[in-house]
Amino acid sequence: MAAANSSSSSSSPDFQDYLPLMANKLGGDGLIGELCNGFNLLMDREKGVITFESLKKNSALLGLQDLTDDDLRSMMKEGDFDGDGALNQMEFCVLMFRLSPELMEASQFLVEEAFEQEFNDFH
Repeated sequence: MAAANSSSSSSSPDFQDYLPLMANKLGGDGLIGELCNGFNLLMDREKGVITFESLKKNSALLGLQDLTDDDLRSMMKEGDFDGDGALNQMEFCVLMFRLSPELMEASQFLVEEAFEQEFNDFH
């Protein structure tokens, strides 16, 4: 992974390269489990959310050590839907999918399939 981070471009393509591979290998439930593990690695233990400080402190655990403070702030801002300055688990998972367009396309199918199954179970 170090070679991919040595380029002058942003590290977000790493997610685009590895997240779809993980999804194919682990399946939907396994991928969600891994995203939860990633969230747990990055979160501030006292607050239960990912803060800029916890992201910066723990980013090397996910191979993101080459991201600048501005890159990390941009990630936080992009994922912070409720505007509280931190990422909860749902915001983190959504951000990871948003950083991977290929997964977004696949996840739309999975969401539609889940809704259809839920509808069938309901009736």
